[in-house]
Amino acid sequence: MRLPTLPLSLLPALQHVMRPLVRLMLKKGVTYTSFADLLKEIFVDVAEREFRLDDRPPTDSRISLLTGVHRKDVRRLRAKAAGEEVSLPEVISFGAHLVSVWQNNAPFCEQPGRPLPLARLASTGGERSFDALVATVSKDIRARVVLDEWQRLGIVRMDDQDCVHLETMAFIPQRGFDEKAAYFRHNLHDHACAAVHNLTEEGAPFFERSVHYDSLSPAAVDQLREAVKADGMQVLIGFNQLAAALEERDIPPLDARQRITIGLYFYTEPNPPAVPSPTTASSS
Repeated sequence: MRLPTLPLSLLPALQHVMRPLVRLMLKKGVTYTSFADLLKEIFVDVAEREFRLDDRPPTDSRISLLTGVHRKDVRRLRAKAAGEEVSLPEVISFGAHLVSVWQNNAPFCEQPGRPLPLARLASTGGERSFDALVATVSKDIRARVVLDEWQRLGIVRMDDQDCVHLETMAFIPQRGFDEKAAYFRHNLHDHACAAVHNLTEEGAPFFERSVHYDSLSPAAVDQLREAVKADGMQVLIGFNQLAAALEERDIPPLDARQRITIGLYFYTEPNPPAVPSPTTASSS
């Protein structure tokens, strides 16, 4: 078996990409040893699932050769067969669906993208109530349970008329680490999948573009931050409305369904001037 040639630029790129992930792990108490064990599982699982020959499961020896993981560990980890599920947890998917209905479906919005305040109870708001909204998505979940949890997460607020207001224009919890971690897992995974596809696969690439500058003032960064927050959110709302309309209009058979993720992000950090090299410093 011929092993692929390692591009010289790949390891430095991976090292750079891993830095914020290592920062997260250190802040949350994940040690190198525990992550190395997890990484070993992932290497074996990906090799087994995605590097088959003629659709046959690879042998322990072949996985060991591909991954560098010892054959005894390969055998143990294959027996464990943990696997990975990349879909969002059910509670997160339910919440995202509920917000989408609130944003795009009458009588819960004034027009697509402009959700209305909803009376908390059906007895006072009828079809335009939070009770009715939850009932459109699930008859098995009590609206009061959803409301209490969404207030905890900062997704909705109550006014003095007992009406419920949507505080975020997408289901992005403001509090609650587990809920944020679910989106971290989903969004970063799909962004990485698009980037890896564009590096390794032929054919049409996934859309992946960014704008970057390195000499902006703090005031300019603040202005750009607000522009991305406002204009970027409107772009995502437009895609959400289109996706919701297409999903309702064009229903595929179960074996032909596909999922999508469309993202937009903003990041900034100090960019200090480069430190002069010893040679440059001594000559000046």
